[in-house]
Amino acid sequence: MIRFLARRALWFVATCWVVMTVSFFLMRATPGGPFSADRALNPVVEANIRARYHLDWPLWKQYLHYVGPLNLDTHGWSGDGTQPFGGVLAGDLGPSFAYRDLTVNDVIAQSLPISMTLGVAAMAWALVAGIAAGLFSATRPGGVLDHLVRLVSTLGIALPNFVIAGLLILVVVFFLQDQLGLNLVPVAGWGTPRHLILPALALGSPFAAYVARLTRTGMLDALQAEHLQTARAKGLGPWSILWRHALRGGLLPVVSYIGPAAAGILTGSLVIESIFFIPGTGSHFVNSALNRDYTLAMGVTLLYTMLVFTLNTVVDLAYSLLDPRIELDSR
Repeated sequence: MIRFLARRALWFVATCWVVMTVSFFLMRATPGGPFSADRALNPVVEANIRARYHLDWPLWKQYLHYVGPLNLDTHGWSGDGTQPFGGVLAGDLGPSFAYRDLTVNDVIAQSLPISMTLGVAAMAWALVAGIAAGLFSATRPGGVLDHLVRLVSTLGIALPNFVIAGLLILVVVFFLQDQLGLNLVPVAGWGTPRHLILPALALGSPFAAYVARLTRTGMLDALQAEHLQTARAKGLGPWSILWRHALRGGLLPVVSYIGPAAAGILTGSLVIESIFFIPGTGSHFVNSALNRDYTLAMGVTLLYTMLVFTLNTVVDLAYSLLDPRIELDSR
């Protein structure tokens, strides 16, 4: 395991560096800039703003300054020494160009807990609903419930989360509220647990469909294993066989899928947060792209890279615990 973690740590550093470097130069190569909307400014004022954020430096010097930890500007970003900039290696992602009074670290610290709460709720919905549907489907193959689960899961896989979000909003607004006068859940905003219901359902439903299909397939294979035939011959009941013997092996495909699912939930939250007006990291990422906020876009991209890499590593560890035959050093 030590060799596995050491190798993953090296890959983690290399991956983050490549993503950071590619993002830096792609952002600079994109037409426009963070102050393109301020063309009415006096040229001297605009030049001073660009100098404050070091956009007048050569590109190679901007890159070295962003990476750090060498501080190429002794006066800091603010020009008065109150905000020394140490670079990404020092944990400083720089100032936000759009939110003039905040740094990227401040924006992420405020918005990340919101996105994580939404992601955990969506993942919980996906796992609970998907595993339950897959188990019921696998225990009654060929039945009405099995066909219904397969049909619904196929629809869930085919529909993007923003389509599901639109359908949920139509049902809540035009049917429950307008027709029946029921105000069960808020349609947009953030602040109470009720605000989580619609975005979590919209974000987690496609993944619940995948989990249902994987659970059904894994359980059907596990229930046909030879050691379960022996357990049946010994007189064990169907539920004992299911929970004590088949479930562990049947959920291995689901465990493997958790890593990509977590990545999909992170990236999918970009759209969902914008639809439901949730002030999470995803909505800030969309705004940073629209506003050419270089540092904020790169900071969120680097954050997502770190989260996805870490989650995939955790999934590999969990996979080895569920199936001792898997050697981590070979992965």
